[in-house]
Amino acid sequence: MIEKDTYKTIETSTEPVLFKDKNSKFHGFAFPVLNEDEVKHYLEKLKKEHHSARHWCYAYQLGTETLIYRANDDGEPNNTAGMPIYGQIQSFDVTNILIVVVRYFGGIKLGVGGLINAYKTTAQMVLEQSQIIEKTINIDYLISFEYKNMNTVMRIIKEKNLNITNQKLELSCQIIISVRKNETESVFTTFNQLYEINIRKL
Repeated sequence: MIEKDTYKTIETSTEPVLFKDKNSKFHGFAFPVLNEDEVKHYLEKLKKEHHSARHWCYAYQLGTETLIYRANDDGEPNNTAGMPIYGQIQSFDVTNILIVVVRYFGGIKLGVGGLINAYKTTAQMVLEQSQIIEKTINIDYLISFEYKNMNTVMRIIKEKNLNITNQKLELSCQIIISVRKNETESVFTTFNQLYEINIRKL
């Protein structure tokens, strides 16, 4: 059985969406993120832009094989905001994503059911209009070799259509390649069999 080596995410930030219920306004945002620093950056940015809002509730998921997620109600009743948003991230099967719903309170309480529905719907709307793309899970390898073996290495890289992410080509050369997870074994074996060429996983 071939292991799954792709994941879904969004390429760029999505245009904000607006959901209204009983005078409360819910603005939904989606951002592609790779780590918690980026999450923090977008949250701070939104809090500045929407400083008069009442709540900035969010959920994010990071990672491709080991997933890290967090859901935050930001002052709304427990599990009425963050988890409904996170539920939509799961439902659309996306990762490396942050969804924030900014709420402007309209003076009328929505109750638990109303809140869950509002946050869930806003997250769903923002995901529906996001451009969801599929990416491959890649593993990086470092290939080290002497300059005289350059042609051999380059020929294999070309034949196997490998992606070079970094290279240092001097007397002793180093190339970093990014290999799709399901192809790592054959790529590693090919280079590993060669005399005077070293390959190791980063």
